[in-house]
Amino acid sequence: MASFFTALPKTLTLPLPLTLVLGSKSKPNPKKASPMEGQKPTSRKPRKPSYGASRRSVLKKSFNQEQVMFTAPLSDDPSVAIIGGGMAGLTCALYLEKRGVRSTVFDTGIHGLGGRMGTRVIDPQPLIFDHAAQFFTVGDPRFAQLVDEWLEKGLIRQWQGMIGELEVGGHFNSLPSLPPRYIGVNGMRPLADSILSQTTLVDVVRPCWISKLDPFNGMWHLSENGKPQGQYDAIVIAHNGKCANRLLALSGLPLVARQMKKLELSSIWALLAAFEDPLPIPFEGAFVKGVDSISWMANNTKKLLHLQNSGPHCWTFFSTAAFGKRNKVPQENIPTVTAEKVKEAMLAGVETALGLSAGSLNRPFYTRVQLWGAALPTNTPGIPCIFDPHGRAGICGDWLMGSSLESAFLSGMALANHIADYFQSGGARPDEFAVGLHAEFQPLEGHDIGQFPGLGSKKMDEAQPYQLSI
Repeated sequence: MASFFTALPKTLTLPLPLTLVLGSKSKPNPKKASPMEGQKPTSRKPRKPSYGASRRSVLKKSFNQEQVMFTAPLSDDPSVAIIGGGMAGLTCALYLEKRGVRSTVFDTGIHGLGGRMGTRVIDPQPLIFDHAAQFFTVGDPRFAQLVDEWLEKGLIRQWQGMIGELEVGGHFNSLPSLPPRYIGVNGMRPLADSILSQTTLVDVVRPCWISKLDPFNGMWHLSENGKPQGQYDAIVIAHNGKCANRLLALSGLPLVARQMKKLELSSIWALLAAFEDPLPIPFEGAFVKGVDSISWMANNTKKLLHLQNSGPHCWTFFSTAAFGKRNKVPQENIPTVTAEKVKEAMLAGVETALGLSAGSLNRPFYTRVQLWGAALPTNTPGIPCIFDPHGRAGICGDWLMGSSLESAFLSGMALANHIADYFQSGGARPDEFAVGLHAEFQPLEGHDIGQFPGLGSKKMDEAQPYQLSI
């Protein structure tokens, strides 16, 4: 993996010339402690965070903070805190274990782990929706090994249903069957549970919102709203967006914070809709072209319950990134009027895409809208991971290489092996382990719902066009 990495220059130009040096793990003398050595974490109730803070104020805090410089020896049995339990974070934990390193995964998920590998089941019907990642493809042999294991366990199968591109008016072009497209047999979330089932050195804490990172006495001390959540030799940030930026803003990791701040993310609305009768559509999934409010639509019932011939018909619709940006609201508290507006606009978009007259689409008996406020990256540094050896902190995530499940896997694996190598060195040569701290970002191309390695590599003249009869 070394060929992917960029080296850290010997001379760093930081916003402030000061460094926060954290040395011996012995108990500090409070009478002689320098104000530069960091303060012991306190359980006092912290000041209420300013969630209304502007991007400019968070940027200023991120870039003007002092750099943590750990000099204390690593523990004999070092451990890593991984903040984020999506594909990248779980893969990082798995591969740290393969190298004999303990870790704890902190995740905010109430219903389960997996991040964008999300499947929602609504009882008592039940209704089932893949409401995030819709399917995935394989391009890298290392990811292929994990996919083969999932196939052997019966967790995934090839999606044989017809998918393609749908243009305004019902003009549909089916895509070639290669490369194979994979889906979770019972949705995507069980894949996350499968990764954890292979581990014995991984602890999971959820739901948990890590709100503060304190460097003290050669270790990282984590807390959730003043409640201590343990101390660790290194930390991994395996999520992104505003929460990650706020967490890093006062962490003592200005180089890591600066790279995270360069990331630009799209916003996507998801509409989950269940219909009593099947829609008169022959395909199971389609990338929608030319409709402002819809970029993707998929029949969950056919995809996940392909042998079921009766019962509700569950569809997932995704908006375009432009529509998501224009209608963005706080995703934790979506106003009712916005939810209704988005639902109606997206259903109208479905009619436009299918060539139906306004109001002729059968009304769904169940609907739910969800905003993915930090959905997918629109730019990338094109590297597997980021690691600051002086602060013993790293970043992994699909956005570092693309926007696919495969990218997330490769990033988590790369950072795990890099941290394990760093631990193995004893931390004596930190500059040799600096990765990606100055990498430049480039625009990222792909579908509004992500990248699919190999998909679309064939010319569209190999597709099968025809007009929907509705």
